[in-house]
Amino acid sequence: MKKIVFATNNSHKLEELRRLTKGKIEILSLSDINCHDNIPETADTLEGNALIKARWVKERYGYDCFADDTGLEVDALDGAPGVLSARYAGEGHDSQANMRLLLSNLGDNTNRKARFRTVIALIEGKEERLMDGVVEGEITQSPSGENGFGYDPIFKPMGFNVTFAEMGADEKNQISHRGRAVAKLLEYFSL
Repeated sequence: MKKIVFATNNSHKLEELRRLTKGKIEILSLSDINCHDNIPETADTLEGNALIKARWVKERYGYDCFADDTGLEVDALDGAPGVLSARYAGEGHDSQANMRLLLSNLGDNTNRKARFRTVIALIEGKEERLMDGVVEGEITQSPSGENGFGYDPIFKPMGFNVTFAEMGADEKNQISHRGRAVAKLLEYFSL
């Protein structure tokens, strides 16, 4: 089975990716390769941040790897929080604070259209590839659900009457932005 490093320190993402690729690819964590670096995310695009993380691991540790960056883009907020999604309310990476700020900034705006977008940067040898996954939906008036992470309690995907946080992991992974990006990764590996 193919082994590849997933350049993330986010345990939720790691667990989700391992579930999505189970039996197809063995996902190694940064801990598995003894990388405990705080990899910077200084780009102003999702693509840029994904590439920074993947290149960091490849250049310093020598492993083929992939990294992702995900953003929630809200139409009424001109695409915010976008690339700053994880740090929207500040550097603390506090999901609750991020959701409160987003709902406050959105206020009573009737345009609740939004999308989650994930970009995966894959580095194999000297080759770099980008893949993405998008899911359209809307921001709810208030959080609902206990599953998932990040903005899942306030994001309702198009065609569904529940938020990502009200879905089971398998149901969410079948339609999510990350699930769609990972499907392209697996297709590239012909798995």
